[in-house]
Amino acid sequence: MPSAAERTRTLVQSTCSAVLLVPGLNAAGPHQLMPSARSVGPDGDLFLELPTDSPAVRAATHAEGDELTAVLEITDVAPVSVPHRIRGRARISGWLTTVPGVSGPGRTTLRLETGEAYVDDLWGAEEVEPEEFRDALPDPLVGHEAELLQHLHTAHGAQLSTLCGLLGELSARRCAAHRPSVVPLALDRYGLRVRLCEGRGRCFDARFEFPEPVRDISGLRHAMHTLFEAAAG
Repeated sequence: MPSAAERTRTLVQSTCSAVLLVPGLNAAGPHQLMPSARSVGPDGDLFLELPTDSPAVRAATHAEGDELTAVLEITDVAPVSVPHRIRGRARISGWLTTVPGVSGPGRTTLRLETGEAYVDDLWGAEEVEPEEFRDALPDPLVGHEAELLQHLHTAHGAQLSTLCGLLGELSARRCAAHRPSVVPLALDRYGLRVRLCEGRGRCFDARFEFPEPVRDISGLRHAMHTLFEAAAG
C-alpha cells in the first residue's frame, strides 16, 4: 500500500480543492484563500499561488520577520458520482512567508514551510513527519486518475461488474443476490478500489491489487487487462 507520506504528497500535487487557513482570517471567504496553483519544493515546503489582494497574502506580507502559522487543508472528492463521495482529507501546517518575484501580475506566491502533516483517507488516519513528506513522491497516476476513473465508469461498467467474481465465495453470493452497482472509486500504482452499492444506501468497498506496481499509463492498461481477464475467467 502507498505510505502515508506518499498519499499526502499525492493529494498536495493533485487537483483536489484546497484552502489556506490563517489565524485571524476567519471572516475571509473561502474563494479568497484557495490557491490557484501549488507545488512542493526540494526541501518539502509548499509553494502556493494566490491573488495579491488575498487576505492570506496581506497577512504574510505584514508578518515578515515574525512567524505566521497557517494550515493548508485539502479535500479529496471522488471524480465519479458515488455515495459517501469524500475520499479523504490532508492537512499541512507550518509557517507562511511571501516569495517575491515569482508570480505574474496580480498574483503572489507564498511559501508554507512544512512543520506537520496529517492524512485521513480510505487507508486510515496517520501523521506524517516533515522529512517523510519531503522524501516521498506522488503517485505516478495522480495526473490522470480522475480521467481514468471517469472512463472506467462510463465505458467499462459491464467489466467492472464482473469483478464481483473475484471477491471470494461469500461476497460473490452477496453480489449475486443483491446485484450491486460497481463504481470505480480510487486508482493508484498498486491497484483499483471500487465501491459496491446494493441499494438503500448500503455500500462496501473492495480493492483489487495489481500483480506489480505500475509506472505509467501503459503499465496500467496491461494491469487492467489482466484484472478484467481474471474476472471473466
